[in-house]
Amino acid sequence: MKVALFAFNGDPMCFVHVLLNAFDLQDKGHEVAVVMEGAATKLVKDLHEDESQALAPMWKKAKEAGVIALVCKACANKMGALESAQAQGLALGADMAGHPSFSQYLENDWKVITF
Repeated sequence: MKVALFAFNGDPMCFVHVLLNAFDLQDKGHEVAVVMEGAATKLVKDLHEDESQALAPMWKKAKEAGVIALVCKACANKMGALESAQAQGLALGADMAGHPSFSQYLENDWKVITF
């Protein structure tokens, strides 16, 4: 199964569940793509630059596991995280007026879940 987890919510207590589910799905052999959208794009910078944050180790693990598929280019720019996303080598999604689209996943038989 292929599952795309779109994270819109920038609350770390919500985002931890995105990562936990990504790891669980990947551990069970599923293909996983976490897409950072909306306010969640601020976490791209915060979790990378402040290693004292509780979720920073999980963020590092997610990048190393290859589950962070895309960061919304428009939202990352708005949230001040674009340069950090680029510095981390994260792919930017912008195929839908500057945002990553659901259609690119749905047309390729992915299940899309939003947080």
